[in-house]
Amino acid sequence: MSTNKVWFVTGASKGMGLTLVKMLLARGYQVAATSRTARDLQQAVGEHEHFLPLQMNLSDENDVQRALSATVERFGRLDVVVNNAGYGQTGPFEEIPDAAARENFEVNVFGTFNVVRQALPQLRKQRSGHIINFSSIAGFYGFGGSAIYAATKFAVDGMSESLAEDVRPFGIHVTAVKPGYFRTQFLSSGSLKTSTAQLIDDYASLREAQESGIKQADQKQPGDPEKATDILIRIAESDNPPLHLFLGKDAYEAARNKIESVERDLAAWEALGTSTDFE
Repeated sequence: MSTNKVWFVTGASKGMGLTLVKMLLARGYQVAATSRTARDLQQAVGEHEHFLPLQMNLSDENDVQRALSATVERFGRLDVVVNNAGYGQTGPFEEIPDAAARENFEVNVFGTFNVVRQALPQLRKQRSGHIINFSSIAGFYGFGGSAIYAATKFAVDGMSESLAEDVRPFGIHVTAVKPGYFRTQFLSSGSLKTSTAQLIDDYASLREAQESGIKQADQKQPGDPEKATDILIRIAESDNPPLHLFLGKDAYEAARNKIESVERDLAAWEALGTSTDFE
């Protein structure tokens, strides 16, 4: 493995991001990592000669540029960019107000866009690099009660597919990671938001089922974050990394269900759906 590679990881003070940073440092990589406060990172990771903790506001493109410039200044290059920062937004679509929806997009989508946009000049200059964008299985299969979160992750997935075509001539790889349930703090209040601004009686049963499911699943998720981050490192060392990386048996099951559903609709409606050309 090329342990001289420089990694840049967002949202690294907890969860999968923190696990990844610790594993990278243990294996000898050089790592710059960001959080809303550098102190959180320093406390979580500790002192390390190959570690650069950075405070960064994803919504401020100048701040993102500053963090990436500091990374290149410290380590001399940039090899793997991991867009891990984000949070979940639950609840029926109709109950989530515009402000909450826009806030989720601001972090999950436009924050990712800001990092990629500011990282690309350095990666193009090098004619190498790997961008790993955290989507979700919810960015491939739309689960009930998660329309806004799913929309953000579908956006990340679509952007990643198109970006991969744009940057392939420069030797830059792109991977959209679609995890299922992993045992992190994602289902806790700090990483998951539920709007209660405008509750609608018709959605009470959906809301109750979702709240119950979250409570039952929290800290009982089947996925091991260390195994997932090991796979991320392995694909970053691959000469031919995947564009789509599903993680977890539950993610594979949901993905296959989605594919089968699409294939059924294609077959059932193909005759009518392909009758649209001019005679």
